[in-house]
Amino acid sequence: MHPYRLLQIKDTPMHPSSLRPAQFVASANSTRPSGFARGAGVVMRMGAALAIGAACLCAGVGGAQAPAGESSAAAPPVTVTDDGTNYILANGYLTATINKNTGDMTSLKVKGTETQGYVSGHHAGYWEQSPAGAVRLESKLTIDPAGNGGERGEVSVKGWSDGKSLTGQVRRPGDQWPRTAVATGEDAPPEDGEAPAGPAAPALPPGVRRNRGTAVARRPGGGGGPGLLVDMEIRYALGRGEHGIYTYAIYTHAPSYGATQIGESRYGMKLNGGLFDWLSVDEQRNMAMPTGADWDKGTDLNMKEARRLTTGVKKGIAEHKYDYCADQFDTPAFGWSSTKQHVGIYFINPSMEYLSSGPKHVELTGHLDDGDGGDPTLLDYWRGTHYGGSILPVAAGEDWTKVVGPILIYVNSGATPDQMFADAKQQAVVEAAKWPYAWVGGLDYPKAAERATVSGQLVLRDPQAPGAALPGLEVGLAYPDQTPDAGAQPGGRASELMTWQNDAKHYEFWARGTPDGRFAIANVRPGTYELHAIADGVLGEYAKAEVTVRAGGKVDLGKLVWVPVRYGKQLWQVGIPNRSASEFLHGDDHWHWGEYIEYAKLFPKDVNYTIGKSDFRKDWFIYQVPHDEDANDPTGRGKGRETPWKVNFEMAQAPATGQRGILRLALAGVSARSIGVKVNGKDAGTVTGLVYNATINRDGVQGSWVEKDLAFDGALLHAGANTLTLIVPEGGITSGVAYDVVRLELAPAQ
Repeated sequence: MHPYRLLQIKDTPMHPSSLRPAQFVASANSTRPSGFARGAGVVMRMGAALAIGAACLCAGVGGAQAPAGESSAAAPPVTVTDDGTNYILANGYLTATINKNTGDMTSLKVKGTETQGYVSGHHAGYWEQSPAGAVRLESKLTIDPAGNGGERGEVSVKGWSDGKSLTGQVRRPGDQWPRTAVATGEDAPPEDGEAPAGPAAPALPPGVRRNRGTAVARRPGGGGGPGLLVDMEIRYALGRGEHGIYTYAIYTHAPSYGATQIGESRYGMKLNGGLFDWLSVDEQRNMAMPTGADWDKGTDLNMKEARRLTTGVKKGIAEHKYDYCADQFDTPAFGWSSTKQHVGIYFINPSMEYLSSGPKHVELTGHLDDGDGGDPTLLDYWRGTHYGGSILPVAAGEDWTKVVGPILIYVNSGATPDQMFADAKQQAVVEAAKWPYAWVGGLDYPKAAERATVSGQLVLRDPQAPGAALPGLEVGLAYPDQTPDAGAQPGGRASELMTWQNDAKHYEFWARGTPDGRFAIANVRPGTYELHAIADGVLGEYAKAEVTVRAGGKVDLGKLVWVPVRYGKQLWQVGIPNRSASEFLHGDDHWHWGEYIEYAKLFPKDVNYTIGKSDFRKDWFIYQVPHDEDANDPTGRGKGRETPWKVNFEMAQAPATGQRGILRLALAGVSARSIGVKVNGKDAGTVTGLVYNATINRDGVQGSWVEKDLAFDGALLHAGANTLTLIVPEGGITSGVAYDVVRLELAPAQ
């Protein structure tokens, strides 16, 4: 981690406690209750809650930490208040305001201190899609604290599509006006910050100017197509003594609905920039952060999300929001904290079953928003779109539903950011042990007794690696591979094979195994799955079809023999099969903008690697990219020449007649069009069909994984010294590849 010093900021006034979002205009056919009936016990109207709110404002943020989900008899009961526009959930520690039209959490206060941001992008807490544009809309109480002694309250906002697109001209806090495109020029709000005629814009704190020109309209389908033809329900739940609020979303496609697909989807939150100044993702990304003002003053680089800062704790350093991405499977808790007010806010995923793309999938976590003012931001992606992304097509007539979450928005306190982050990670362990939550009801959400555990032992049998173990073993159950209905693809795009690596439509269940191959996958929903396994040191994966899981049972698969694919004798290998370029030079500290610029400086004569002498940790770079021809490129906008990488090796004897060389290229990052291959100076072929996954330009080493094999005539090889050359074409300096592993095998004659 770079030694950034602690960020010190001036005291910033909190938003007024009376701040409430303006009334939203509903669709003509929407229906919603105006308030709760009298006599509901701890469920109150707005006036009855003022005393509680005043008491909260008088208290400080600090205090005893009661873990989320653990009730305390001494803690105040949960209350739910209906003010006509919002639900207000409170438990004496947290007060959350939920808009009854959009499902947004427009305010989250911890003992009276506002945690949410109202400056840039979409304000406060929100799901990517909103039910507000539905043909029918309902908001209601789904868990009444009056019926459980104030132990828990839960509210719901649900919209029904009825076969029509859920997305329309629905305006939410922070959206541009009109909400149809990037707001620039005539579409930008007036200079005085007032919105044009139409539904009232949400109020902002005093002195805050509305965001100008960075918010983008929602992308319900990621491009053309029929729109978002699903019903959507959003829920928020708060318990007695809990220091966090849960939220989850339920998406449903009825059999009467046409083909559709769901684009980028996440729960997002803009935070109070006057409060939060420290971001914690992992050991490397646990640091003081620049302010929104620092971001505004920065110098643009080669992409809109990257600027070189000229002020603040990162003065002179490039700030890039993708430098805080992380493997979701390894990062159940991440968030921001305040070094002055000693409060933290973290997203916790208690389970990975509802997230897309299984393990090894990298996504955004937290960063400064790239809009004007740069609010601190948290994002929890369940339908990821980065580093290869995922797909979620739904066919016409298909009966489909998915429950995303509950996720926990955990609000704690502590003396230091490290203490608060450690507490959040421990809370993630606590939440995982509670999964599935007993209090979730009325949905397709099986309880613990209705789920099963699947166990077994993988036995590796590789004659070329006898006795090898399975370090880093990850075993999962996923929906069987399928080719989606072409009609469900955006803009009529050709069908794309859905696998565990890109599936956001179904649930996946993964667990870590032991080096001797043993595994146990808990809390599996009933169904029929394919079993998959990946491990460090083994090229490819194990797969077993038709694994049937029944409610409440245990499935012991026994010993499963894994015979890795081998085309012939392995001549040599560069790297370690681990679906990442992390073992190569700079792979252990790659989350910095512009590593592709550094390549030409580190390897002015390109990579010249000798088997048996070179060390891939020092002599093989994370990216093979066009060689930057500008030695002092400050922005990354330059072009590069063709880049040849040479692998030199010895052969005791020439291949027999008819034998073939099989070059196996496992790729963890792709932005090149092709890779040319030469053997001893002669063309051996070209690797094509590469699919861009935006890993290199986003400073990653682990995108969607693919193996590309190239067979060539063994006669190109000879006894003695040989050289195999990998060539990336000229182009922009991010248009290259990141290798997982490079292996050459010699296959027998056919």
